[in-house]
Amino acid sequence: MPYEPPPELAALSLAEIADLVARRRLPPVDQWQPAHSGDSLMRIAADGRWFHDGGEVTRPAMVRAFASLLVRDEDGQHWLVTPQEKLSIAVEDAAFIAVDVKQDGDALAFRLNTDDLVVAGPDHPIRAAGDPDTPALYLGVRHGTEARLNRSTYGQLIEIALEGHGLAITSQGMRFSLVPA
Repeated sequence: MPYEPPPELAALSLAEIADLVARRRLPPVDQWQPAHSGDSLMRIAADGRWFHDGGEVTRPAMVRAFASLLVRDEDGQHWLVTPQEKLSIAVEDAAFIAVDVKQDGDALAFRLNTDDLVVAGPDHPIRAAGDPDTPALYLGVRHGTEARLNRSTYGQLIEIALEGHGLAITSQGMRFSLVPA
């Protein structure tokens, strides 16, 4: 079955986003305990491009499939996990890139470079990193992985913040500072 990307984020209500998120069936990677581990020979560049053994993975469906198998451990190491094996993957910055944001009431919904939709809140916090001169914003995705906000999404989020709360935003009852600590 061919992959159908979701409609543009601006065209979706929060209820439609929640429905699309609920219908996405992700593998239970957190429940798998594979016996074999190794190196995947894969790398995710800081700009979100995926590489395997030096060559770029150009099929979006393959990137989306691999992305559904990602976890990050307490030490910051990313892994591709299947029931049979756990393979390390090099990640230069974040596993995902947030490419769009939409405010709907007290919720901020993000679209990632993999077409995943994530609503910021208690399970998906926003984290400010870097320093005041070169800040970076990250969104918690799943299994310890994060998405870095790209420049335009960062700008959108700052505009939302300045409309009401200074340099902080709220989503699903959680308040997030946009200033690095």
